[in-house]
Amino acid sequence: MKKDNAVSITPLENGPYLVKELQTLTNQKGPVKTKQSITLCRCGGSGDKPFCDGTHLKNGFSSAKLDGRVEDKRDDYVGQYITIHDNRGICAHAGKCTDGLPAVFHLKEEPWIYPDSATIKAIKETIDKCPSGALSYTIDGVEHRDRDGDPRIFIAPNGPYLVSGRPTLENTTRAEGASKEHFTLCRCGGSKNKPFCDGSHWYNDFKDDKN
Repeated sequence: MKKDNAVSITPLENGPYLVKELQTLTNQKGPVKTKQSITLCRCGGSGDKPFCDGTHLKNGFSSAKLDGRVEDKRDDYVGQYITIHDNRGICAHAGKCTDGLPAVFHLKEEPWIYPDSATIKAIKETIDKCPSGALSYTIDGVEHRDRDGDPRIFIAPNGPYLVSGRPTLENTTRAEGASKEHFTLCRCGGSKNKPFCDGSHWYNDFKDDKN
């Protein structure tokens, strides 16, 4: 049985993610066969998604962060009984918050979070569904950011890699307040905040019919 902390993900410069010791790789259809060391595509162009087939060497993929990305800044929305923390810079725009609890999370408004507009239970349940780690909350002086579970990667349909279980993410600077336990990694090649997803797959028509 592998130790949880043996799992590592290394974003290779201008290349794929090198993933070691991962036991659980899944997509919407179920388990995807994995092995001790795999390379996962992040240029968006592989013909063997989710695995790398070397297309990044031909399509000019760059792993650099780009100008114009959302600022890495955590904002605190203080309510009577709960404070909600949010860093838009690492949001994958999965919509779990705005679709799941629109009374609290208001799309295209500022401020966009109203922490006293729903029950604590509903807010907690909604934030626990955030795949990117952009959202967390504090109650009675204790911040709740991470979750329990073994290391795993879920290949979101036409979207990013949803990573959880605290694998080691090598050679990567974390955003302010970011979770080390769960995060989303770009696989469409278009994020301005690589290696993290910034929702660009919604706009660049990224498709992966296989997964």
